[in-house]
Amino acid sequence: MKILKTSIDCIDEKIINEAINVLADGGVVLYPTDTVYGLGANIFDKKAVRRVYDIKQRSFLKPFSILVKDIEAIDLVAKVSLNQKKLFYKYLPGPYTFILGKRSIVPRSVTSGLNNVGVRVPDCGIACNLARIFPITTTSANLSDDEMLSNPKEILEQLDCDVDLVIDVGDLDSNDPSSIVDLSGFKPRIIRK
Repeated sequence: MKILKTSIDCIDEKIINEAINVLADGGVVLYPTDTVYGLGANIFDKKAVRRVYDIKQRSFLKPFSILVKDIEAIDLVAKVSLNQKKLFYKYLPGPYTFILGKRSIVPRSVTSGLNNVGVRVPDCGIACNLARIFPITTTSANLSDDEMLSNPKEILEQLDCDVDLVIDVGDLDSNDPSSIVDLSGFKPRIIRK
């Protein structure tokens, strides 16, 4: 496991490129977002996605959300209406996960076979840059149903395993996950505030 220290406000190209290479090679990265630290894997690498499930000790029946580089990239993984896109420009980047109808490009291993997918564009340059070549998983870096922590050292102790790379920006200001808004139905529905 390699730990790279930086600042939450700093987009260090060397760190980003190293992390993208790890993700491209099937690795798992612990990275900061605008809410909590996340566990990232290339969504198109089934073994890497499975590793994230194993690290979290999470049921394969519970899907992961996807992190994309910007609002325009949402169209690549989800079916988006004009009204939904207007909503995205109002709230993203930000601490929201929007549930949308998924496109066939999104692997079943990420969505547990569901027809919908959660999509995030966090207000965090480091996180968005990690997804500039391919979307990555975005799930809180904690054991399923366990406390969410805001410090990488404590997170790694809780997970009791090695990830391939850690982008350590120190303690985050928050340890609250993103709000989840379901846009897959007729009316928007708040799943988690």
